[in-house]
Amino acid sequence: MSDNKTERMYINGEWIEGPGGQTYTAVNPATGENIKHFAKGDKSTAAMAIEAAYGAMPAWSKTPAVERGRLLREVARLMRERCDRIARVITLENGKPIKESRGEVNGAAAHFDWYAEQGQRIYGRTVPPTFANKRHIVLHQPVGVTAAITPWNFPIMLWARKLAPALAAGCTVIARPATATTLTAIEGTKCCVDAGLPKGTVNLVTGKASEVVDVFVKSDLCRKITFTGSTEIGIGLAERAAKYMKRLSLELGGQGPALVLSDADVEVAVKGVAGGKLRNNGQSCIAVNRCYVEQQIAEKFIPKLVQEVKTWKVGNGLEEDTDCGSMINEEGLNKVLEHIEDAVKKGAKLLCGGKRLMNDGLDKGYFLEPTVLTNVTDEMMCMQEETFGPLLPVMTVKDRDEAIQRANNTKYGLSAYLFTTSTKNLFEVGEALEAGTIGVNDPVPSTTIAPFGGYKMSGLGRECGVEGIEAFLETKHLSINIE
Repeated sequence: MSDNKTERMYINGEWIEGPGGQTYTAVNPATGENIKHFAKGDKSTAAMAIEAAYGAMPAWSKTPAVERGRLLREVARLMRERCDRIARVITLENGKPIKESRGEVNGAAAHFDWYAEQGQRIYGRTVPPTFANKRHIVLHQPVGVTAAITPWNFPIMLWARKLAPALAAGCTVIARPATATTLTAIEGTKCCVDAGLPKGTVNLVTGKASEVVDVFVKSDLCRKITFTGSTEIGIGLAERAAKYMKRLSLELGGQGPALVLSDADVEVAVKGVAGGKLRNNGQSCIAVNRCYVEQQIAEKFIPKLVQEVKTWKVGNGLEEDTDCGSMINEEGLNKVLEHIEDAVKKGAKLLCGGKRLMNDGLDKGYFLEPTVLTNVTDEMMCMQEETFGPLLPVMTVKDRDEAIQRANNTKYGLSAYLFTTSTKNLFEVGEALEAGTIGVNDPVPSTTIAPFGGYKMSGLGRECGVEGIEAFLETKHLSINIE
């Protein structure tokens, strides 16, 4: 796919070059080959995008919700029509299996469809007055220009998860995609352009993250920042934004526990834990990061889990039968290898995987064998930190209470997973787990129609569902003296 053409940024209805002709290059993590060259923005382009979005706000915010919805549905239609093309771009940039990329594109389109309708349900209310001469009306209005900072691991899904509700609410948007997956964001932006969204409504800027985000934070015209990324970067963003009382939505890191209780359906649990770990090669904030299995079922569960993990084929994501693609880069791969080495050195038992794959044409990419560890302890890095890769540590626990205690013993709280056939366990354990999303016998719990976000250090606010559009609205009270 590599060529000499430079893909440009999109600001105020025009595709523009970077200042001074600055560019950067994206690399296919499966092959090491260059994919595309991209215009590189800076502080001046970020400021230009904010001005464009601010200029478009009055007309867009006053556009009837039904018309905004029509345009968003057209974006969704175009995304589905172009699914194969966009999915191929995702796999080339990100490395994930092409079948997962297609699913991601369709999920992103679903966000636009959902918020096309939800934007028509931004209801206010009247409040019964305490005095006869007064009337009270509550309105919900768009918060204003929104900067959306999106990650590389789900580059079209999380782009849509931010843009769709913001646009439906009447906000204009500037997207700053991850450097590794800029072309995916460009493909999404083209869908918005071709759907007929007015100029300035959707903008796309690139450039060094710290510089571009600094402009977003400090600008009085940019009223909201929505960010998905690591907890460490999220904390830094919150500290900087606090000085300007900037509205924030933060979807941050996770360390998702999976609890396999003694009454679980073993086959369901095996498939669920393996899938919850290995989807997107483990490069997901809601991935299963550690597994706690009750001792009564451990001897049956663990060998079947290892057998299942071994069936996942590692290879180039463009091959239809690939289950695990490449990792995003060498730094990410080495971090997982460090977690494996640390655990084994401290006494963990390696049941499968554990090595970088260099054979069968994989030597130029960042491929890692899906890995299962047992005999793990709390002091190991893989039990304390988020492991962004195909490593699954399994700990045997004596009972349900110990599983809950260990699951909650983390600063994170984005997702958790529970495998049980008991209604009692479903409610009692589901209510006890400290996470924003709980998958019960379900390794893929995230959906556009239900809220998503984290407890504790895993973020602020919620995306998706009704709550997803509320994040882009301000509440106003009109108190009216009728005398």
